[in-house]
Amino acid sequence: MKIREMTRGDGEETLRLFYETVRSVCAEDYTAAQISAWASPRGVREWTDSFFAEGRRALVAEEGGEIVGFADMTQDGYFDRLYVHKNFQRQGIAAALADALEEGCAASSFTVYASVTARGFFEKRGYVLVRENIVERGGEKLLNYYMRKESLRALR
Repeated sequence: MKIREMTRGDGEETLRLFYETVRSVCAEDYTAAQISAWASPRGVREWTDSFFAEGRRALVAEEGGEIVGFADMTQDGYFDRLYVHKNFQRQGIAAALADALEEGCAASSFTVYASVTARGFFEKRGYVLVRENIVERGGEKLLNYYMRKESLRALR
């Protein structure tokens, strides 16, 4: 597996991975209506541009030339997205992406709005629950968790 900086050319493949992951991996934790609202159609250009906003770092994980995961974090430590292809779950890809982003960020702490599906992953990484959160997408209410982790730099 290779971790690399995301390029604008990765937009279409990461968007497709996002749709497939939400629709399959998250289906046990959210209703069909919630999944549909969460993974509602987006334009490739808008999606791609969102990774290249100022102060944001985005990475992809590749296996055999195929993107099998992606993640992004803002310079202030906000973990925005982390998705791994449905066929590559539980192989250390999410951890490798998270490690690279956390190690490359100078923030004193990291935060995330973790889905029900991702909560356990972030807890294992040392994130603690701050509060439950409800976000509305397309008229559907989705539960997620606002979580926080102190940076190792802050603990030294």
